Amino acid sequence: MRILLSFLLALAFPSLLVGQEIYIRTFGKPSDKPVIYLHGGPGYNCVNFEVTTAQKLADKGFFVIVYDRQGEGRSTAVNALFTFDDSFATLNKIYTDYNLKQATLIGHSFGGILATLFAEKYPDKIQSVVLAGAPVSLQETFKTIIKSSKAIYEKNNDQISLNYIKLLENMDPKSLEYSSYCFGNAMKNGFYSPKNPTAEAKAIYSLFGTDENLKKYAASMSYEGPQGFWKNESYTTLDLTANIRNLLTGKVKIYGIYGKEDGLFSSEQITALESQIGKENLLYLDNCSHNAFIDQQASFIDALIQWIN
Repeated sequence: MRILLSFLLALAFPSLLVGQEIYIRTFGKPSDKPVIYLHGGPGYNCVNFEVTTAQKLADKGFFVIVYDRQGEGRSTAVNALFTFDDSFATLNKIYTDYNLKQATLIGHSFGGILATLFAEKYPDKIQSVVLAGAPVSLQETFKTIIKSSKAIYEKNNDQISLNYIKLLENMDPKSLEYSSYCFGNAMKNGFYSPKNPTAEAKAIYSLFGTDENLKKYAASMSYEGPQGFWKNESYTTLDLTANIRNLLTGKVKIYGIYGKEDGLFSSEQITALESQIGKENLLYLDNCSHNAFIDQQASFIDALIQWIN
């Protein structure tokens, strides 16, 4: 059941209602192993995972929690701060309200950054961290996007787009405009979608044309989230290599699931992460792009069962 109206939220989760409404849903039995999904963005929501994957994962014996961060998606927040600490506070409230001592965090895309930093600050609350299409270094991702986009434009003799790439290459890489234009090129060139989706993936993607929640929210992005996290946390300049090393030193389990057709990451980036967390802890999937939980759903869920159980 959706918990969105303030009346229902106040009844069920009073500690989460502090001048804001947090959209949150659960799937499965509270007695099962808890998994919390952290969506991408900033400025996005959890609807993709919520509609396509959460229940299927719960059916395998997990208690799955999905939510939209404050000020993002369907969570309204007049006083949203768009800081890591503010995001951690909400996540800690979820632990408290559901009586969780430990949980596995699935961090998709930007959610992987939050999952990593939360785990570093609260390692005792973590069973494991699963990085799903999550950047270790966004600056390296931007370089990958530019290089790949440039190659496409050169192949197509697209001089107009090449001129824009030249402008992009001369921008301040720390600026929000630089990251926005990089992601714009990634979207334009289909870097988020598999070129040859499996029959399983095609069936799931068909839901985007029929399910009302997906139709309404799957393409919904806000500007306040990326602007706020850029201003307050300089998130586009983060490199999590040292953070991951610290977690591994502290015996926190870290896993990774990535698609070979995810245009945000070069094979060198994946190899570098694999060398950190171990080959047996990283799944690099064929016919899979940014949304591994859709593009290769069965493999995604099987990996979680193997790693978390």
